Amino acid sequence: MRKTTNVIIILAVGVIVFNFWYLMNRPEVAPSWPGRIQGFSFSPMQAWNNPMEDRFPTRSEIDSDLKLLAKQTNAVRTYSVEATLASIPELAREHDLNVALGAWLGVDLENNEREIATAVRVAGENYRNVVRVFVGSEALYREELTVEELIAYIDRVQAELEIPVGTAEPWHIWMKYPELAEHVDFIGTHMLPYWEGVKMEDATDYILDKMNLLAKTFPGKPIVIAEVGWPSNGRTRGEAVSSVANEALFLRHFLNKAEELDYIYYVMEAFDQPWKRENEGSVGSYWGVYDLYRQSKFPFRAPIVGIPEWRVLAGISIIIAAITFSLLLIDSISLGPFGRWFLAAIAFLAASGAVLIVYNYSQQYLTVSIVIVGCLMLLGIIGVIIVLMTEAHEWAEALWTTRMRRPLSPVVAPEEYFPMVSIHVPAYNEPPDMMIDTLNALAALEYPRFEVIVMDNNTRDPAVWQPVQEHCRKLGPRFRFFHEEQMSGFKAGALNYCLRQTDPAAEVIAVIDSDYMVTPDWLSDLAPQFLKPSVAIVQAPQDYRDEAGSLFKAMCYAEYRGFFYIGMVTRNERNAIIQHGTMTMVRKSVLEEVGGWAEWCITEDAELGLRIFEKGYEALYTSQSYGRGVMPDVFTDFKKQRYRWAYGAVQILRYHAGELLGRDKSRLTRGQRYHFIAGWLPWIADSINLIFTFAALAWSIGMIYWPIKFDPPMLMLSSVPLALFVFKIAKMFYLYRNRVRATLIQTLASALAGLSLSHTIAKAILYGFVTRSLPFFRTPKMAGGRLFWNALQSAREEALMFAALILAACMVLRIQGTETTDVLVWAAVLLILAIPYGASVCMSWISAFSRLPAKKIISSITAYTVDPPGAPQEQAGTPDLTLQPPRQSSAS
Repeated sequence: MRKTTNVIIILAVGVIVFNFWYLMNRPEVAPSWPGRIQGFSFSPMQAWNNPMEDRFPTRSEIDSDLKLLAKQTNAVRTYSVEATLASIPELAREHDLNVALGAWLGVDLENNEREIATAVRVAGENYRNVVRVFVGSEALYREELTVEELIAYIDRVQAELEIPVGTAEPWHIWMKYPELAEHVDFIGTHMLPYWEGVKMEDATDYILDKMNLLAKTFPGKPIVIAEVGWPSNGRTRGEAVSSVANEALFLRHFLNKAEELDYIYYVMEAFDQPWKRENEGSVGSYWGVYDLYRQSKFPFRAPIVGIPEWRVLAGISIIIAAITFSLLLIDSISLGPFGRWFLAAIAFLAASGAVLIVYNYSQQYLTVSIVIVGCLMLLGIIGVIIVLMTEAHEWAEALWTTRMRRPLSPVVAPEEYFPMVSIHVPAYNEPPDMMIDTLNALAALEYPRFEVIVMDNNTRDPAVWQPVQEHCRKLGPRFRFFHEEQMSGFKAGALNYCLRQTDPAAEVIAVIDSDYMVTPDWLSDLAPQFLKPSVAIVQAPQDYRDEAGSLFKAMCYAEYRGFFYIGMVTRNERNAIIQHGTMTMVRKSVLEEVGGWAEWCITEDAELGLRIFEKGYEALYTSQSYGRGVMPDVFTDFKKQRYRWAYGAVQILRYHAGELLGRDKSRLTRGQRYHFIAGWLPWIADSINLIFTFAALAWSIGMIYWPIKFDPPMLMLSSVPLALFVFKIAKMFYLYRNRVRATLIQTLASALAGLSLSHTIAKAILYGFVTRSLPFFRTPKMAGGRLFWNALQSAREEALMFAALILAACMVLRIQGTETTDVLVWAAVLLILAIPYGASVCMSWISAFSRLPAKKIISSITAYTVDPPGAPQEQAGTPDLTLQPPRQSSAS
């Protein structure tokens, strides 16, 4: 039944996606291209040519281009007479083509003189087909000549030639310098609505309006449209979108109107010119009607389709999405129909987006740098899709499962069967009053057989540990205290020491942190689960009791809850929980079988859980709280705690890579491998995001200081990090509101606290991949001292990054302007990248003022009105195992 449902979902969503591609690429009817147009702007550069480097085409190459154009046009317009370009009129005459000859003028006065002299000579020699001369092209617009200097050059050429002489400038330059019109025989104007951000559909009317303006301003002067066109690729500018379809639609509409109004025009341009990227940006390469390889880029008469290959692309996206969706459904038997539809929709959208991005990127002229960036981009897209799909999978399984596959059902048995539990409490330099409260709570446990071993290691001051030792004596023989001034292995070393001191009769080892106050029913509710031989771990959530102590702690508490009431619950469904070093129980025989706690790993608890899974044992998790500790007092300690967790995750991934990837033999299931890799992917994504942030800053610096050479990234590429950020925020808000039952304020508090750790996690992950070990950092409890100053100092790096990103966004907008959508989206990306750093600064300030009264705000964050879903239900239902007392025999 499930397979049939999955096939129906794939087919249904596949049809929807196919129709989506069709709707994006519906054929558009436009007037046919005229049989012959009046003229092309003509730069005959081949792929290997670059006039800026004095690499010009040969006469043969120019002749071949003219032969091709002669089938479509009556004339060509040139821009320079340098080198072989001076032979264009002569070669054009052989193909019955007229020439509007151009002389290039700029800041190089010597070159100007050569251009003027050569143009006059070439025009004289080819008087039969040189019909006009352009003295300079946009020299005033580029501010390379004054109007007086340009007029002087024009007057000189007019004196030498009898054919019409003028210059070419955008329409607004003619309006700015009307005196220029008095010295020319015609108004040569460039009409390029794209550069002015005009919507393609309005571009023809825009040109007609400007032509009427010029005609009214300069009555009696012939007007020649020296350039008119639309780019087929490049960045969006205002409402002007560059694409092959838009180029085709604009030109076919304009040419039809121009013929009707008898305009003189030169289409910009005949062939794509990649060399122009250096001084016009990437869009400068893509104005040709023909591409670099002399193939027409669009049909001249047939309906125009945005992406002619859209059927192939749709098919590829559907195949990728179907495979992705199928992989996500492996071992997802409890996922309901809505969850399956949700995953299918995300898979198909992600696949279509990725295929479209790769296609658009591939339409560029590929250079070594573009290929390298493209490969990195492809890896990035794959990474984003993997993270996106794992996030979507957790979202679906957290909300839309039909049943709990592994609920923690109670085990009912007589006390005679209860296993003996040895509770280990490692401590280092902990406040004695806090530890005494912890021990008193343990003394109140309602369980028949347990012992408590307190191991204080490396604490120098006797005034710290001796009161705890004395209190253990008062509590009786169940409580044993040990102190060692020199011990290696950090917390794992202390726990291994406790293991060696454990009562031989103990069957279960329980571990709590020194600040945890457990509930009396902790052992009686959970220890009987070990009567099931397959169970090696029973884990309760980390919980905290000081959330009302300050606004900072209230926000930390909101952030902690998400993992224990969402992530751990979904992981438990596949026997893949992360074991934690507090509120955990482990079967003693299994602990000894796997070699005890790993002293090389700073997250020895999670590493132990994975080793136990590799042996094929079972772990159980309950989201019901059985003990509460205290949270870090300041933001510095909050960050160090998360740094340790993230660094330890990399240690585990590196050490167990063979087992996790299936190379080495183990009894890990596919679900366990998935959760251990996918569970840490968001942290790995944070580290990659840090690299991306530095790259974004570097690229933005290029956009600021070299705006011509550094275009904003493609709109679709910039949209990828924006989409992932929005998806993750939406997921967090939805799950917190529906799964954790958090209020809006609590959800916002969690988001701020979680985002504030992004930089810390990123650094930890990166260091984890390049180093082998890190000193263990104990999270201080009830710390005193200069909290205010330390808190403000805790976000120095983040404050610097925040300022750099905000400044970069502002400068990019100032230098590049706000006309281009790509620039606006890139500025938005920079601002989104700044949010986690801003969150860190906010958290440091909140931590600095943590002792200021904010009772109303705190109460609104900490007042969780109901227990998270799952906690009560896990204990409901029929008992999992019921045992009767043994019969007494005569031998006993």
